[in-house]
Amino acid sequence: MITRRRAASLGQVDTATLSLRCHFPFGSYQGAGSVHDGRLRVVNTGQLAANATYDIGPEHDVDILTWVLQGTLDTHCADTTPERIATGGLHAVMTAQGCPDLRWQAGPQGAAFLQFWILADTQGGSMAQESRPAFAELEDGGFRILASGFPEDEPEQTEAITDGAPVVLRSRSRLLHAAIRKGEGAAYQTVQGRALYLVVVSGSATIDTTRLEAGDGACLDGTPYCVIMAEENCVLLLCDTAADPA
Repeated sequence: MITRRRAASLGQVDTATLSLRCHFPFGSYQGAGSVHDGRLRVVNTGQLAANATYDIGPEHDVDILTWVLQGTLDTHCADTTPERIATGGLHAVMTAQGCPDLRWQAGPQGAAFLQFWILADTQGGSMAQESRPAFAELEDGGFRILASGFPEDEPEQTEAITDGAPVVLRSRSRLLHAAIRKGEGAAYQTVQGRALYLVVVSGSATIDTTRLEAGDGACLDGTPYCVIMAEENCVLLLCDTAADPA
């Protein structure tokens, strides 16, 4: 079953320096409709003004993934080293037993980002963060794993992580990226009992007969296999989590 979330129907949370478009209820946006998709609880597209900050916290037992769409973000997590993430980079914080303060600050040109919050599979543990400055696109235009909690997706101990190896999550989930040329497609295979959520970052695509435009989201529940065709050059992010929300 495919449930489309049109960009124009998304919730909105605005301040003087921050604009969030929310696929699920978040902050002051408590709109009707789905409150989550499986263990995926938040999907927000954000726009930060120049040098502005986005602050949250405290948070616990959730993995927060931030993909930078444009500009730069300086990350500040309690008791961790600040990091700068530029366009195409990924920042992840595993809040574990608790992250009392977490914020992102835009550079002088401002920043746009896409953020996913995924419930951790276990409670407690030590907070951690990871980042990747960039990921090489696959030659065949298929999906590349950006972050994963599946052991089989982890690189061998001898592999360097500078080539964009997946960030390690505390949840048996995946975040994937695909850049597809017009007229081509990308396929993804998972297993039963999973919930898939797709976001079209740019361009347009179709799944079966459902057309998705830039900014749209789609719940792909009850199907372990999907093929997305590009109607025009497009960039996609796909989140795969357990369907059980508990």
